[in-house]
Amino acid sequence: MPRRILIAKPGLDGHDRGAKVIARALRDAGNEVIYTGLHQTPGQIVEAASQEDVDAIGLSVLSGAHNTLFPKVVELLRARDMADVLVFGGGIIPETDIPGLKEAGLAEVFTPGTPLTTITDWVETNVQAH
Repeated sequence: MPRRILIAKPGLDGHDRGAKVIARALRDAGNEVIYTGLHQTPGQIVEAASQEDVDAIGLSVLSGAHNTLFPKVVELLRARDMADVLVFGGGIIPETDIPGLKEAGLAEVFTPGTPLTTITDWVETNVQAH
């Protein structure tokens, strides 16, 4: 059974090329990928994750709002008793923000220039299909 992964662009960030590249790489690696599109609220992302019964959520932010949006998604998942859904993120994220994001519940954070195989290998190792 393939892993089901939701790729989402929370907030007002209008650039999704990177998210689409990640979605395609994950799909090519044998995962089922659902892409929600631009301008999603954390609530919309969690609702889509629930409806699609995903194993993980990959978030992408380039706008600098990662410290607000990423933890909010984790918080909403926990509130809906979906804490088993692994959340990982990427985008323009300063190295100094990564420890706080992990403390807030993100499983991993990828920064620009991360090889696609690093991300797909991480998903294969860490995301369990249910």
